[in-house]
Amino acid sequence: MKLALVLVILVAIAAGVVEWANAAWDVAGPPAAKGTQTVVLIPPGSRTHAVAGLLEHQGVIRLGQVFELDLRLRGLSGKIKAGEYAVPSRASMAAIAKILVDGKSIQHKFTAAEGLTSDMIWKLAGADPVLAGDAGPVPQEGSLLPETYLFTRGETRIHLLDKMAKAQQAYLNQLWPGRAQDLPFHTMREAVILASIVEKETSLPEERRHIAAVFVNRLRIGMRLQTDPTVIYGLTHGYPLGRGIRQSELDRATPYNTYVIAGLPPRPICNPGKDSLAAVLGPEQSDDLFFVASGHGGHLFAATISQQARNVAAYRAFERGVVPESRQVENNGRADGAAITVLDPSLPRLPPAVRRKKVRH
Repeated sequence: MKLALVLVILVAIAAGVVEWANAAWDVAGPPAAKGTQTVVLIPPGSRTHAVAGLLEHQGVIRLGQVFELDLRLRGLSGKIKAGEYAVPSRASMAAIAKILVDGKSIQHKFTAAEGLTSDMIWKLAGADPVLAGDAGPVPQEGSLLPETYLFTRGETRIHLLDKMAKAQQAYLNQLWPGRAQDLPFHTMREAVILASIVEKETSLPEERRHIAAVFVNRLRIGMRLQTDPTVIYGLTHGYPLGRGIRQSELDRATPYNTYVIAGLPPRPICNPGKDSLAAVLGPEQSDDLFFVASGHGGHLFAATISQQARNVAAYRAFERGVVPESRQVENNGRADGAAITVLDPSLPRLPPAVRRKKVRH
């Protein structure tokens, strides 16, 4: 009789505890100690009891034991996922459990700007305070796709860099079948090399297909590319030169000096973005062979040497109007990325058959 009474009492107490725990499940929790949320990190392999204790210690729930009991009663104790979570201020235990079970970890951002070298991106990954592990070897130059990548805490540096390389390959695979006909290069790697030059020659997306057309036209007729960024890459591996290019450097024979070598340099000079990759695979239809800075952020284009000379004169006139007389300008025969000294007038023009080629979609 006494045993039965004790059992009844125990059952009543248990039922009361369960009912109380159920009632507490949807009650607003404590306010965040600072701001509108509290960041909580659940380590991999954490058991339910440890998770409940951690949340109580972080101040996002009042009683860890009640949270643990509720998780077990609802069959959620084995469904909590490790990760980094932002728990809103005054979130109920129900809301917190949903966040942990859904695995809605905080998304961090890693941004690599277009035109950075692989070494620069590798160093950015190494310096990121959230990424984990060693960055491994520096990726091949021009093999990464510059973009903003989302990742969760625990992502390794090597995995992120590999993700960037796979993203570039996937984008090239998407574009390559629809590339323009009769391009003067035959491999994706050569396309990346030319795209890297286009990337460094202009920051204006609307100009990239026109810049690409100039270089494609030059390659078709065997005309040297004559572009400053390749020379700079040969001198600094893509880091800022910090001064003007000297005439002696323009005359020096190096694998990257496109004033001396014919065709493309041996490898990309940076990591080009999507716009530049698309531009070289679908360049604008144009006969232009030259371009020079306009002085207003863009470039002036020309199909003939005489037109280029007029454009260069216009740029020099603009310079005289805005540059103080005290400024020291090195006379290297250049105007913001375009050769002022004209090329051999006997160079052939684009054949009419080439001019009429259409972009294949």
